[in-house]
Amino acid sequence: MKPLIIGIAGGTGSGKTTVARKIAEALPESSVAFLDMDGYYRNFAHLPMDERRQINWDHPEAFDLDLFVSHLEQLARGEPVEKPVYDFATHLRTGRTERIPAADVIVVDGILLFVDERVRAQFDVKVYVDADADIRLVRRIERDMAERARPLEEILLQYLTTVRPMHQQFVEPGKRYADIIIPRGGQNAVAIGMILTTIQRRLDARRA
Repeated sequence: MKPLIIGIAGGTGSGKTTVARKIAEALPESSVAFLDMDGYYRNFAHLPMDERRQINWDHPEAFDLDLFVSHLEQLARGEPVEKPVYDFATHLRTGRTERIPAADVIVVDGILLFVDERVRAQFDVKVYVDADADIRLVRRIERDMAERARPLEEILLQYLTTVRPMHQQFVEPGKRYADIIIPRGGQNAVAIGMILTTIQRRLDARRA
């Protein structure tokens, strides 16, 4: 049976991971695998650290979309993939990979999932997680300081110069491709319930 592939897009800090986790927890009878777009940044090892800090990480060209699409197609065929592991402290792709197994449901999250037509075509259900800009900024600051060892000044500069304008140019317009939009991020139990109902119906139809 072809897996059901769910794309969860939205701005940085919108609650995409929370939504993905709640979907997995609500599908105990199905195997669920996760794939995050963040692992598919291009490898900029040829650039010195100062130049890597200046890269616009929120632009579609920062991602290796050919590899990302190839892996989505493999998962759709029921084949496992070796996802690249990215080091966000050094802005480099490590030499390690993470094995993503075949599963009944593949949950994919990323800020730019709906920008490229080839990527959008892989999703059976497209979800956009929305949240107020101030909430997203606070969450990004907390994450980048705790998990990526970045100073506050660097986080704010990046937000103002690339994150916010790229959100307006690429992320926000992706709403029009979504099947379901979740306002208020991952805490919207009603919207998440609607998604789960849709997923369960599709899984039941495929098993029938």
